[in-house]
Amino acid sequence: MGYNPTMAVDMRRVGRDLFWGQGGVSRCSGRLKNFCERKSMHKVNTDKIKEETWSSPKGKFAGAGKEVSEALGRKPPSTDLMERHPFDVEICRIAPGQTPYPYHSHSMQWEFYHVISGKGIVRHKDGTTVIEAGDAFIFKPGEPHQMTNNSSEDLILYVVADNPMGESCHYPDSRKWVVRSPERRLIRSEPLDYYDGEE
Repeated sequence: MGYNPTMAVDMRRVGRDLFWGQGGVSRCSGRLKNFCERKSMHKVNTDKIKEETWSSPKGKFAGAGKEVSEALGRKPPSTDLMERHPFDVEICRIAPGQTPYPYHSHSMQWEFYHVISGKGIVRHKDGTTVIEAGDAFIFKPGEPHQMTNNSSEDLILYVVADNPMGESCHYPDSRKWVVRSPERRLIRSEPLDYYDGEE
């Protein structure tokens, strides 16, 4: 079928009328209204995002990161997906000799990693794997993992998580869990029967 300029004009008119209405009055409402009122694309420059640093009390774990999604308006505590965002993006920087987090797994969260620069190792359930610039990898829920920079230069990674609500974490080395309902708490427990303490 060849190009029909009349049809193209008609389709533009249909799109205009659907959006603005026959009388030229905007039909923006609800969530669409928020989109309509935004004057430009929401953009941040990651070079200008403040880097946050953290360290465990004895210094065994330390790292730094830029919370890209939060700079774009993400509200982590919110249960509204429009505010919470369906995924969370971070630029993580691990200095030489550092490990940012204990070995852990997530009950529901998927995590995607892309190495921007540097080298390091990843500990996982099958052992360890060397990573370098250009490598991309993913961890599914229930797959424990841990990054360490064993090189002489910073290891920088993009981290993208799907940000589910109500998930828990497990720390195999210390046999701890993080639970988030009804409140966030770290716990350690022996296996119990389902009805233990109930009757």
